[in-house]
Parts: sequence; structure tokens; C-alpha cells
Amino acid sequence: MTMFRFFCRRRAVCAPLALALAVLAGGAAAAQAGPVVERISFAPSADGQGYVVRLHTTQRLHAYSEPRYVADGRLELVLFHADLSQALQRDAPGGPVLAYTVEPRQGHLYFQFQLAPHPRLEAAAYRDRLTDDLLLGLRYRDAAPVAAPAHPAAHPDAAASHHDAPPLDDARRRWKLDTIVIDAGHGGHDPGAVGAGGLREKDVVLPVARRLGRYLEELPDVRVVYTRQDDHFVTLARRGHIANEAGGKLFISIHANAAHNRLAAGAETYFLGLHKTDVARRVMERENSVVQYESNPEAYRALDEEALIVQTLAQSAYLRQSEELAGLVQQQFEQHVGREDRGVKQAGFYVLWSASMPAILVELGFVTNPSEAAFLQSESGQDYLASAIFRAVRAFKTQYEKGLDLVVY
Repeated sequence: MTMFRFFCRRRAVCAPLALALAVLAGGAAAAQAGPVVERISFAPSADGQGYVVRLHTTQRLHAYSEPRYVADGRLELVLFHADLSQALQRDAPGGPVLAYTVEPRQGHLYFQFQLAPHPRLEAAAYRDRLTDDLLLGLRYRDAAPVAAPAHPAAHPDAAASHHDAPPLDDARRRWKLDTIVIDAGHGGHDPGAVGAGGLREKDVVLPVARRLGRYLEELPDVRVVYTRQDDHFVTLARRGHIANEAGGKLFISIHANAAHNRLAAGAETYFLGLHKTDVARRVMERENSVVQYESNPEAYRALDEEALIVQTLAQSAYLRQSEELAGLVQQQFEQHVGREDRGVKQAGFYVLWSASMPAILVELGFVTNPSEAAFLQSESGQDYLASAIFRAVRAFKTQYEKGLDLVVY
């Protein structure tokens, strides 16, 4: 599996990943077994406030990009690990779409839609509730309704348009980073790493998580969800499920590091992927070893390197955002807390597998280093660390919401 140990450092998805998936599936021919776009159609939305572009697919897409404007009113949408049917049906453009192109590139499909100028046009991609299709909603704000065709039934998609486009406010809420899930690692009968003076990892991360939550709750329109708020044990899979059930938009798992070398120091932040160094592998193995405390550790046996590659591909839309947040956390640790920067890294942490959102795992420092242990267990140290993560999340939230590209002109 050494051929798979390459994830793009500054791109969420790259060509070698598509090749890796093809190999896992049994060769180059298997790479074509994913979703296939058979048709591109257009229909007015049911409320008359916009148009819907429907991408008819043979199966559910694992990942797609946020629609973004590239230049001259052109909107780009990428379907990751998808193919075009040889008998692709290309309907004539409609509504604000004047023309469109689709280009297969490195195993992905790049759509560009040339849009008519409009002062208040919003775009959002979302899955159809009743089919495997992907929908691109183009909606007008504060404008006269778009005229519906005289005979709606004559349009092949008119009958289904009632469930196509969500209301404008619902779409905006869906994109906003308004629910943040904080995961204090370990807990209960799982102490985590034990270091200098008997300091336990679980006793460091919980107060930092609580402080971080209090800071985040001061932001407008932010709801904080905790995987645990006291000293009890939560399985790794359950932590991700809590985040998903809460409608989380961001997942932050907080941990503390350990090493045989008592001089090892510094903070590092991870996001999901294949480890590239032995150090990252050791950290991953230590954190993942807590499955021994669970009633059914065998459930994780199938989560091997091949499964990690597939899962990373499925969550490819979140990798870039996870990496960006991880970088902001490390920047805050170094510049405002004076922590040694051990960098942003990737590894296959079980706790990140099931969180369907941007997700990071933060290693605050080493409980095995006497100097760092004293800092980690002090109230001032915990406050510094929590406030650093808070500033990173606040900056990420600002960048993220500015980049939604819902309002164009």
C-alpha cells in the first residue's frame, strides 16, 4: 500500500486518489463503476423564484464541490469520481443559464454554467430527496417570479419540481457554520496517555473543551454540542454519530500527546488521511488503541488502509476545509501561545471517520514532558490553549462564510 501514501498537501482531492480507488476496485476498468451522469436538464422551481439544473446520475454521488464563480458570470461545479454516459442527453439550457459545458478531468467532472447577469442570484448544490440526482438551485432574491411555462406537464421535470429547491432561508442556514461539535478525548475508564506526575490525558482535554465551548457560545448564531461534558466513556464511533445527529458543521477532537522521549514537545493538528511519517503513525495507533476499552473492538477491524482511502475519497469535499482549519490552529498555537509547531498532519484516526463534516484532531502538547505537563494542567495554560483554538475557529468561520458564493453580484 505504499503507493497510496500521497495525499495532496494543498488540495483536497488529486489525481492519484482516483487511481488509488481504481486499484482498490480491481483495476482501471473498475474506476468507471462509480456514478455516471446520464442527462442534464433544466426546469423552473416550483415557487417561480429560480431554476433548477438536474444532473441525472445512475447512483448517489459520494462528494461534490460547493458551486463557485470562476469568471465572467461562469459558475463551476465539480462532481468527484464521476463519469459521463456515452449516450449523455444534454437538454437546452433554461432560465438564467445561457450555456454550459462539462469536461471530464482526472476522474472528476467539471461543469461550468454561463449565467445571465442578475444583481441578486444565489446558487446552491444539494441532493434530491427522492432520487440519486444532484440538483443545482439558482434562485433570485427580491425579484419578480420567473414565469412558469404555459404547460408545465410538457416539461420532463416539471412534475418533480415541487421537491427540487429548498426555500432560500433554509439553503442559507444549511451552509452557515452554526453548529460546532467539541469532542474531549478519552474519559471514564479510558484515561488516555498518562505522563509526568501521573497527569492523565482525559483530565487535561475536558477542561480545555469546556473552555473552548464557552468561548464559541459567545459567537452569534453558534450552537455548541459536546460529545461528553463529564468524566464518562464514549465510543469512538459514537462521537462521530453524535456530531452527525446534531447537524454539526465542524468537529474538533481534543487530545494530548505522549512519547518515550521526555523532551518531546509541541502541538500538532491532524485531519483524516493516510499517515506520511512514523511519528504520525505512532500517534494514530496510540489514539486508536482506545478501542480496547469498548465492548466490541472487532467492529473496527475492517477499518484498514484500503477502507481509509475509500472513506477519505467519500469525504473529499471536507478535506481542504479540515486542512485549512488545522493550519489556523497551529498558527494560533505558535504565534499566541508560544507552542512549538509540530505541523499539520494526516492520519487515520477512528474518531474522525464517521464525522461527515470538516473535522480535526488537536494534540495540545505532551503530558510526558514535565514542563509541558505543568502547562497543560494549569488553568492559565488551558485557557491559552482553548482561546487559541477559539480564535482559529472564529477566523475559519469568517473565511468559510465569506466564501460560500451564495450572493454573486
